[in-house]
Amino acid sequence: MEFAFLEMVSSEALVRESRKTADLLKTVEKDRPLGAQLVGCNPEVMADAAEMIEGMGFDLLDLNLGCPVPKITSPGAGSALLREPEKAKAIFNAVIKRIKKIPVTVKMRLGFEDGSGQEAAVVARHAEDAGFSAVAVHGRTRKQGYTGIADWGAIRLVKDAVKIPVWGNGDVFSGEAALKMLAITGCDGVMVGRGALGNPWIYQNILAAMNGNAVFTPMIEDLKKAALRHLELEETMEDPRSALLKSRRIACWYFKNQPGVHRLRDKLHRSMSFAELREHIIEFQSLPGEIAPAGLVVDS
Repeated sequence: MEFAFLEMVSSEALVRESRKTADLLKTVEKDRPLGAQLVGCNPEVMADAAEMIEGMGFDLLDLNLGCPVPKITSPGAGSALLREPEKAKAIFNAVIKRIKKIPVTVKMRLGFEDGSGQEAAVVARHAEDAGFSAVAVHGRTRKQGYTGIADWGAIRLVKDAVKIPVWGNGDVFSGEAALKMLAITGCDGVMVGRGALGNPWIYQNILAAMNGNAVFTPMIEDLKKAALRHLELEETMEDPRSALLKSRRIACWYFKNQPGVHRLRDKLHRSMSFAELREHIIEFQSLPGEIAPAGLVVDS
């Protein structure tokens, strides 16, 4: 089964009914099944926000104990909770008491600074005891951020610590990588984040690899078509200014490994309208004979 999560939202902002936070939770029926992800460190506020998420009709709720950025960890949220397993436990118990129908999961890193996986294993057991349905583990510490290489072997420690499903995450950029992660970790599934940026084919390529089939290698025209469709959706779903600013960055994802992308990136970043963005994408030409890299499943 495949499904996706929206980007994380602050539990504090959600309960305060922040307009910006509400916008982050916008979705359409075609997105289903779809999960929402909460970040925060106050058990009661997290429980209030969880109840709101369920009331919005999401299919699944995920709690974020993986975010490494200082503005999240400084107040004690995100991956900072790996240093406070009892506080994490209190949050888990508070949330699960308020959720009536949908599954609850948690995403975490191996540890705050300890990369052995011991911290994650303790927190994963608390999640299991609380009644959570699954755990996702990114194979890096908070200290590493997104540097270095994800330690898939350490994820195995968490997998062996609990009986609920465990999903592996980190450095999955191809179907082959997904298979290798599953073999090393023994995990029940793969979570992909950065590997999907500008590469929507990663999902079909992971499934192809799992089934022993050939993966799809997008050509330049495939990249253009997908990028233009992505921009069309952004323009439809966002307010004009936000959509344009986001789409400048999004368009660059699709061509990041193409020869000549530096010139294209400069044009995209200077674009003042969707018409300009589309024009630059349509006119872009890679070098003769060049193809895009083999498809990338999902990580964060």
